[in-house]
Amino acid sequence: MKVLFISRAYPPVIGGIEKQNYELAAALGQKADVELIVNTRGKAWLPIFLPWSLILGLFKAPRADVVLLGDAVLAPVGALLRLLTRRPVACVVHGLDITWDNAIYQSVWVKGLLSQMNRLLAVGNETIRQAVSRGLAEERCRFIPNGVATPATASEVDSSATYIEGGDDTFHLLTLGRLIKRKGVAWFASEVMPKLPENTHYWVAGDGPCRVQLEQLVSERDLQDRVHVLGRVSELQKQALLSQVSLFVQPNIAVEGDMEGFGLVVLEAAAAGLPVVASRLEGLQDAISEGKNGVLVESGNVDAYVATIEALAADPAHATHLGEQGRDYTLTHCLWDQVADLYLRELGEISAR
Repeated sequence: MKVLFISRAYPPVIGGIEKQNYELAAALGQKADVELIVNTRGKAWLPIFLPWSLILGLFKAPRADVVLLGDAVLAPVGALLRLLTRRPVACVVHGLDITWDNAIYQSVWVKGLLSQMNRLLAVGNETIRQAVSRGLAEERCRFIPNGVATPATASEVDSSATYIEGGDDTFHLLTLGRLIKRKGVAWFASEVMPKLPENTHYWVAGDGPCRVQLEQLVSERDLQDRVHVLGRVSELQKQALLSQVSLFVQPNIAVEGDMEGFGLVVLEAAAAGLPVVASRLEGLQDAISEGKNGVLVESGNVDAYVATIEALAADPAHATHLGEQGRDYTLTHCLWDQVADLYLRELGEISAR
């Protein structure tokens, strides 16, 4: 099968969609003939990339069996390619692709352009529910989870890339990712951390619009010695953090007009052998299989988070077991190699029609 994969968000630019599109393209390329049209220059280049990708696509799509779009921003390109080349088009859809609260976007993109795709490949079941509630045909939607790459080995991790401070009895929590409201980091730092024992430290790696608010809350609650805002970290530093902390937390909260499509970072943490505690919310419920590669707790429930974390801190052997179990499950069921097979099955189905 020959696949024309178009991505408007691709490394070296750093971001969730960039990483997902790159890993997906690499995994598909191991199993099929994949030709790429990608934007490696970020959002500022989009006004040039969108028409350019359409022009290139008009030449390349006729030689492909199917066109795959990396996200819904490319829906205008996909709709025109389907119309002009008669090639089937599938589109990966992430949570915000469906829920972005903009009247023009909802009318033109969601109800208009996305409805013209042969297949919508949603990264989460909640994304499908949101799509159907907005009038998209459920029979065109399929859930395919994100995958995870094989984690770095101990010899590949630079343990000096970052610094985790604290005594031997310190219990270290970690959250990685963009600091936006739905991630719940400010809520967790201000509401949960004050109720946890003094020897519990919280490390936050990432940047974003909520960083200033987070740092203000940490200062107001006099938590500077226990909540550590690291800012953006490199891939080496991320791997070092995952190897040095005790527990990964993903305390997402519900935010109107926004949602977690999947939650790739919790898979990465589980693959690294960390026990994971996350909110039972939106796409996190697809990333975490309860009791197999993490623990889900009620979103926004302070007492539930406190009780779960304290129980794991009090029983290091159980926490280690959960981490090992989660790593084994994730590496058995959630690698990109396996996810690529799911994509190829769906792409093969629409190309055969």
